[in-house]
Parts: sequence; C-alpha cells; structure tokens
Amino acid sequence: MSLPRSLASLALLSLAAAQAFAQTSAPITLPAYGADPLQTSVSGLSSGAFMAVQLQVAYSGSIIGSGIVAGGPYYCAANSMFNAGICMGQVPFMPPNPYLMVNAAKGFAKAGQIDALSKLSGRRIYVFSGTDDNIVRQPAVDATVSFFQQLGVKPEQLQYVNKMRAGHAVITPSYGNDCAANANPYISHCNIDGSGYDQAQSILQQIYGPLQPRVDTPAGQIVSFNQRSYASAATSMADTGYLYVPQSCSAAGANCKVHVAIHGCKQSVESVGKQFITDTGYNNWADNNKLMVLYPQVNKSSYLPSNPEGCWDWWGYTGSNYAYKSGSQMKAIKAMVDQLAQQPKASM
Repeated sequence: MSLPRSLASLALLSLAAAQAFAQTSAPITLPAYGADPLQTSVSGLSSGAFMAVQLQVAYSGSIIGSGIVAGGPYYCAANSMFNAGICMGQVPFMPPNPYLMVNAAKGFAKAGQIDALSKLSGRRIYVFSGTDDNIVRQPAVDATVSFFQQLGVKPEQLQYVNKMRAGHAVITPSYGNDCAANANPYISHCNIDGSGYDQAQSILQQIYGPLQPRVDTPAGQIVSFNQRSYASAATSMADTGYLYVPQSCSAAGANCKVHVAIHGCKQSVESVGKQFITDTGYNNWADNNKLMVLYPQVNKSSYLPSNPEGCWDWWGYTGSNYAYKSGSQMKAIKAMVDQLAQQPKASM
C-alpha cells in the first residue's frame, strides 16, 4: 500500500472511530420509567429555589410539595431585573411585599396561565434561610413563607427553618464548606445539637413523610440525557441534564416517585462539576425510598447577556411568561417529568 493511500486509510479509520465515540458518549433521550405522576416534588437553592417556587405555584395541580432553600416569593421580580435586589432582601427596609405577589398569582390563575391556586392548600412546603446568608437574606425568604400562608398552606404543612447559622448553600451532614460560608460550590456542612444536618432528608421527609434509611453509597445509576429535546440553547438550558435512577426504579412497574433538584447560580455541572448531583445527599435517600432524582441544568449564556452566572430565570430573561406554565424553562422541566411518567416500551 502506498504511503498516501495508507494515510488516507488511517484518516478514515480515525474519523470512523471519532464518530463512533461521539455516538456512544452523546447524551441519550430521556428514558420512560413509568414513574408515579401523583408523586412529583421539587426543591432548589437560590435561583433554583425561585424556580422551585415558580414550579410549585404554576403546576400546583401536579407537584405535591417543594423545598425552598434561600428563595424569594413567586413572581417577585415582576419581569424586571431591577427588582432583583429587593427580591433577594438586599435593599434595607424594603423587603418584598408578598401581598403583591399573591394578587399577581391570582390574576395569572384566573387567566389560566397557572394552575388553580386552591391546589396549594394541600401541598407540603419546606423553607430554609441561614442567618449568615448574605446573598438571599432572610427578609426575602420570610416573604416566601408569608406568600404561601396567604394562599392557604396550613401551618402543619409548612416548615420554616431559619435559626441555623448557615450561609448561602445546600446543607449536608459533612460535605462542603464550613456552615457559615457564602462561597462556591454553595454546599456546606452544618451541625445541630452535635449532629450533622441533612437538608435532603428534611426536605424529602417534609414532603413525603417518614423515610426508609439513608444509604452511605448510592447503588443506582446517574443517567445523562439530551435537554435539547426540551429547550433550545436560547433558553440558557444546557445541552445535557442528569437523572439519578435507583436500582429499585429501573424495573418495569416500579412506579417510583420523582424529585426535581434544581441547582443555584454558578452551580451547574459547567461550573462545579457534578457536586450538586453527587454530594448534596438526595441520591443517598433515593435508593431505599423508590425515588428518582431529576437534575435539570442551566448554564451561563452567550445568547442572554442578563444570565452571566448560570441562573434559572426568575426575572424574565427568557421572556415575560417565565413564571407561567408556558415559560420555556418551566415547560421544559415539566415535560421531562412527564416523560419519566410514561410507560417504557416492552422489549422485543
């Protein structure tokens, strides 16, 4: 074989190998698992908490509970980034006014842009604000609690944890920064009465009731999937999302619950690797509780100059309908959950 022909053959082989690698490493379509459509919940930190509030309010007919960690009330920014400081409790003597957000939500519900607000009265809500959080301060989170109270969430269904000397972070028993930190990766460990505080446990227990024991090493699988099936790059959502599937949920007819865990700003896989997915504790509780955990992803965006830190949209950078069921990010997450509830096709 001549040298030019040899080089050409090698080039073709290399191209074929590269194409094969791309095909095997590319994220798959999100599978169907036959999840229980009546057992979906959501939680998030910071912008992820604002998004969790939006999902809980807009889809109150199907989302049965939520965990809000350092998040303000629904539609607080009122489609304007200029209100962000107030909504984060950063403006002295000017906390968010939840009465205004309640009236806005009532108007949206009347117009059919979100579910009927009467559904919220039966939902279970966990809210957290650390006393040392200097990013989303407690007056903003207080307004979130008031918002849900004004819409009929009963005291026994609403847990507000607001005395811990924690910074701006998801709280774990042992992983991450010191408790009072307000720093990357926004995961911190805190103690209460000498024991590590497990926020994932507290959130899931508030929503679902008593849990089966936590596992030290999750034995399930982290599945990466193509988010482009649900949202374009113009929405700031990443190409790839993630799903934790316990072994107990991979079999046909498992009928597992779904919890959507939503990262905060600067906390996607692009920014901190998979720490939010593997080290916040949700997967440890999933294995014995027949619970799949969905981790949607949003990135910093060159399309959207108003999203330089990879935040979820709670002020309108994707459009004025951002807090409605028709909002691009909202609709994408709901479609992912609906896909998980589809029955898997029988193998031939």
